[in-house]
Order: sequence, then C-alpha cells, then structure tokens
Amino acid sequence: MKILWSPSEQQIAQSNLKRFMDYLSHEYGLHFNTYQELWQWSVKDIAKFWDIFLHYSGIQFTGQYSEVVSGKMPHAKWFEGIQLNYAEHVFSFETSHRPAILFQSETSPLRAISWAELHQKTASLADYLRASGVKKGDTVCGYLPNIPEAVIAFLATASIGAIWSSASPDFGGGSVLERFGQIEPKVLIAVNSYSYGGKVFDRSAVVANLQENLPSLQQTILIDYMSIGNTLPNTVDWNTPVANRNSVLTFEPLSFDFPLYILYSSGTTGIPKPIVHGHGGILLEHKKYLLFHNDVKENENYFWFSTTGWMMWNFSISVLFSGATLVLYDGSPGYPNMDTLWQLVSETPVHHFGTSAAFIHACMKEQVRPRVNYTFEHLRSIGSTGSPLSPEGFDWIYEQVNPEVWLASISGGTDVCTAFVGGNPISPVYEGEIQCIGLGVDLQAWDENGMPLHDEIGEMVITQPTPSMPVSFWNDPDFERYKASYFEEYPNNWRHGDWVKLTSTGGLVIAGRSDATLNRGGIRIGTAEIYRAVEALEFVKDSLIIHLEDKDFMPLFVVTKEGSELEESQKQIIKKVLRETYSPRHVPDQIIQVSDIPYTISGKKLELPVKKLIQGKPFDKAVNIGAVRNPQSLEFFRNFHIA
Repeated sequence: MKILWSPSEQQIAQSNLKRFMDYLSHEYGLHFNTYQELWQWSVKDIAKFWDIFLHYSGIQFTGQYSEVVSGKMPHAKWFEGIQLNYAEHVFSFETSHRPAILFQSETSPLRAISWAELHQKTASLADYLRASGVKKGDTVCGYLPNIPEAVIAFLATASIGAIWSSASPDFGGGSVLERFGQIEPKVLIAVNSYSYGGKVFDRSAVVANLQENLPSLQQTILIDYMSIGNTLPNTVDWNTPVANRNSVLTFEPLSFDFPLYILYSSGTTGIPKPIVHGHGGILLEHKKYLLFHNDVKENENYFWFSTTGWMMWNFSISVLFSGATLVLYDGSPGYPNMDTLWQLVSETPVHHFGTSAAFIHACMKEQVRPRVNYTFEHLRSIGSTGSPLSPEGFDWIYEQVNPEVWLASISGGTDVCTAFVGGNPISPVYEGEIQCIGLGVDLQAWDENGMPLHDEIGEMVITQPTPSMPVSFWNDPDFERYKASYFEEYPNNWRHGDWVKLTSTGGLVIAGRSDATLNRGGIRIGTAEIYRAVEALEFVKDSLIIHLEDKDFMPLFVVTKEGSELEESQKQIIKKVLRETYSPRHVPDQIIQVSDIPYTISGKKLELPVKKLIQGKPFDKAVNIGAVRNPQSLEFFRNFHIA
C-alpha cells in the first residue's frame, strides 16, 4: 500500500495525541508505542478512557458521578449526576488576542468578529429570548445561512438551556416545515434572502409560510441578510435583540444528557428523523476529536466548508473551545470559479481545511491546480467527508495542493455528530485509506451472522456506546424509532449502515452505504468502487448505479462531461475498466446516459430512492422531494422503464 504522508519525529512529538500518551505514561503507568495500542486500550476499558479524558480535557462541571457509563445501547447513560453547559466552554477561550470568527461570503470580503462582539451579542440575544418567554427545554429554530449570526443564535440558545435546530435557506419550504414542525419551536430566527452562485434568492415567502404553519411559534426574528429590504409582519429586526450592551452572559447548568440541538436524517424516503444530541456528549466527543484526531491548537484558523443544514456546521463551532478561530464561508464553493475556497485557505491563512469528497472530486474533474496559483505553507491538514474519497482524490491533494499536508479522510454522520473513523497525526496516510478508528470507538466489520471480518468488506458495527450517540429521537418516548434505525439487525449493537473494510495497516476503507449495496452472485459490491473507476474516466462527469435483485438487473447511469453524447465505444471502455479493475460482476447490464444525478441537500447520491422509483413505487413514497438538492433530476428515473 502506497504511503502518501508520514509525520516527522518533530510533528509527532508536538502533537496533542503524543502529549496525551506521555500523560498516560507519567500519571497512570499506561505505556503505548503506537496509535493502535492506544486505541485498543481505549475500547478495552472505555469507562477508564472517558473518565481520564473528562479531566484531562479541562471540561468544567459541577456535581459528582458514581459511574462513567451505565446500561447498554440504546439506553446507555453517561456521567449521571454532573451538570455543565456547552456554551460556557466556548466562552472559556474568550480572548482579545485573536478573533473568534473570520467570515467571508460571495458578496463580502473577509472580516473578523471579535470575542467581545460575539460575547456581547450572545448575551443580549440570550436575555431577549428569556424575556420572550423561552425557557429551559424550549426549542429555537434557525433558517439561516452559514453566517456569524447563526453562531450567535445557537450559542445564545444553548446558554439558557433551550434547544437549537437549524436548516439552510437552500432547503425548500416544505422540507423545512417537515423538520421544524416536529419539534414545536417557540422562536424562529430567519433570513429573508441569501446569495448562492452569484444570485440572490428571496426567502420571504418561505418564512411567512413557516410563521403560518408552526402553531407553537411565538416570535420571529428576521435578518435582512442581502439588504433586499423585505420585511414581514409579526417579525422583529435582528438588530434589536442583539443591541443590549448591558446584558450579562450566564449559563444554565444542565445534566450531561440534556438536549443541546436537534439534527435530522436526510429524509430522502420519508419524514426526516429528529435526532437529539446532548450537551455533555457533544462537548466530550468534539473535544476528543478536535484535540487528538484533528490536532487543532490554540491560535490556529479552522475552516470546514458547510451549511447550517449539515452536521459539520455544528461540529465546526466546537473549534471555538479548542482555542482556535472559526472560519466561515457563505456561498457556492464553485463561484465565481473552483479556486474560491483554495484562495480563502491560502490568504486567510487556514491551518485546517475541511470539505467534501465531492468537492475534491469536482476539482479533479475541472483540472483545478491550486498550488500553481496559491501557497499553502500554513495549511497543516485537509479533511474530507460526506462520501468516500477515492485513491485518485488522495493523490490529487498531494500532487495539486501540497505534498506535505496531512490528509485526514473521515466518516461518521448526523447520527453521532462526529466521525467514528478519521485521522491521527502520528501515523502514515495510505492512499485510499482512512487512517484509524477513533479513540473510544469499538468499531468492527461484521458479516451477516455477527462475526468480525478483517481485510474483507462487512457491516460497520459499533459494539459499545459512545458519548455522542443520540440522547433520543424527538417524540420517541419508547425508543421505537431509535431502535429501528440502528439496532434491529444486531440487537444491542449499533449498525451504522456503511460497508467498511478494516485493513492490515490499521486503517479503513468505506465501500458505500450498505442499504444501497450491489449483490451480484452472492458477492457484495460497494457502490463507491464503481464510482471510483467510472468517474476517473475523462469523459465521465458523474454516475449512479443500482441493483434490482428481483430481476438481477444492474444499470449504470452516466453524466458525460459538457453533455456530450455517450458513444458506444465509451460504454465499452466503462465495461472494460470495471472488468479489469475489479471483476466481471462489477460490469453493469446496461449503461444509460442521463443529464443529471440526484443528490440530497447534504451532497449524497440518492441511490435508494432511484432504485424505488425504477421498481415502480409511487413517487411520494419513494422520495421526499424536499430533501433533494436538484429535484428535476428525478424526472428521468420516474419515467424510466427497464427495456
């Protein structure tokens, strides 16, 4: 296996992870020479690992606990008896020596938001929410772009013990109502417009619709983000709630598992599941990941391109309690061209840059060469998630961005608002592999009988609880929806829904979603394998594959570059590449040209909904149109019939 990056002795010695290993050796007599040894201990005795880390991390709490974790999944309880507050830990790093946030958008240059400004506006808004009748346990929703106001709104909500939930304004009105309608918000904080791809989109009608159809709503705070001047009745201008300079920021002490925010499943085939995450679990897990697996340090700049509708937005805010500055960007990553984010990373400068595998693959396709135009001497790490990053994507980073950068491909999800697997700064990066399983995560690959597999693709299963597993689903008192989502196939063990292979290097390869698996002749094929081979071809822009088991029919849908006609010779090239790269079983029965591939708003291909449409399921039963980024792309599949 090809090594693309190895840490120097100095990099290892200066890493947060090595310092923790030295601490364990000095304070507890626990000696580990490699990451793998450390990980093995962390899952052999998860209670001791998390107990030590709670104190090592500097997390402040009141009260006492008698057990670190009690009970089995899905009813495991962590650190019962203590109280804390997520927002309090954010402001524990307040300083005048660096900004809290650096913000840029399509329409505005980079500007700094000081800690003093963040503090004052958060305190003012928190007071305003209290005066408006928002109490501990009430919900506050944001229909907001990735702007500083969204961070302020979230932190103010968390500080008073209310529960936050957000959606990006590129979500359609019906999709937002499906989400917010389940959780009965008291207050809505929204923009009347946003900009994307150089165009301004008016969202006043969506906000008005939410006001009309959320009976629990008592107040709407409106931000005139693009200065279009549209006002709505029964709204308060954002500048009023954040204007009080005499407010004192206080923090409601909350139990470890008290709800912090509600995230949502993609909802591509039904109403999105409202996933409740707790203050303590998110605080503890994000501290661990950012400290050890991302190696974030004080005074660095951290940027993960996201929207408020993706869990990476929630994750990124936690960098504020790592002593780093949070970098936000609002707009299209491809406007005015694919260099936009790379220029921001270079000029800010950014020390840790995170993005999606789809963005990296798009840069490859567009033949973007960032290192020709920009320098990246400050860039320490690049993170990639959202879908599997191909080996070619790994190579592109080292060839076209920076040959010395640490590439950390990660995978986890909304369900846990973190990564189960990701990077570590003391181990090599192998081409096409995620570096490691996260500390305290007892992850295995299982076959259908629950037997562990090595160097073979199996179901990703977590066999012991982790702190940021959901506290619950909203309005699911008996945990029926929760258990059905993760624990039906392997009782008391979390089935994540990904195919994974644990490699001999200690790394992992994600082979795609297990619910969209291709099964030809009893052989499981991950869709990621197909996409890797097909989308590496010069004439292919995008692709999607499904398998209809009842007919043993496997069609491949292909989008060509610049919409050119897919020629028969090119179809034969696709078949040849798949046969020679993998096996004859990987060769599709039919290759069909389409104009577009459907994606969720968070950037995942809609394999399962497409499969259901082609199987003849009614449109409204096969797909939730509000969760689709490009709904027009579904029309082809809605009308597609097997020849």
